Amino acid sequence: MSPGKHNELQAAVVEQFAPRFAPDSHLIYLGDTMNKDLFVEVDYLSKLGIPITQHDKMPDVVLHQPKNNWLFLIEAVTAHGPMSPKRIFELEEMLASCKAGKVYVTAFPDFSEYRKWIKEVAWETEVWISEVPDHLIHYNGDKFFGPR
Repeated sequence: MSPGKHNELQAAVVEQFAPRFAPDSHLIYLGDTMNKDLFVEVDYLSKLGIPITQHDKMPDVVLHQPKNNWLFLIEAVTAHGPMSPKRIFELEEMLASCKAGKVYVTAFPDFSEYRKWIKEVAWETEVWISEVPDHLIHYNGDKFFGPR
């Protein structure tokens, strides 16, 4: 991965978030600030019904947990926005053929960055802050962690 705060956060998602909150998941997409499609499991995405021609619209990190058939769609926020209602709508349209349960997550490096975006985070999503990796912030809802 190219150097920078954004890619450091993405690495933290893979190394710290995934084992804690998406155990036994498979990394199927990882973008990069310089190389947009740094890691892409084309066949895996295709089997899940995820269009492989729209990488520019993919979240920064995508994990699939086969046990629950959950798709973790993770935005790493250091400069661009979180999982907002608009972003979720775009992803729902793009992933209409995907039958996996979708878990929307916004990752922030620290509370300072989180505070900048707090008003834009969509309800029914999760927030993970890498400086406190053992915890999630659950944005309301009738249930805790999991797809809608």
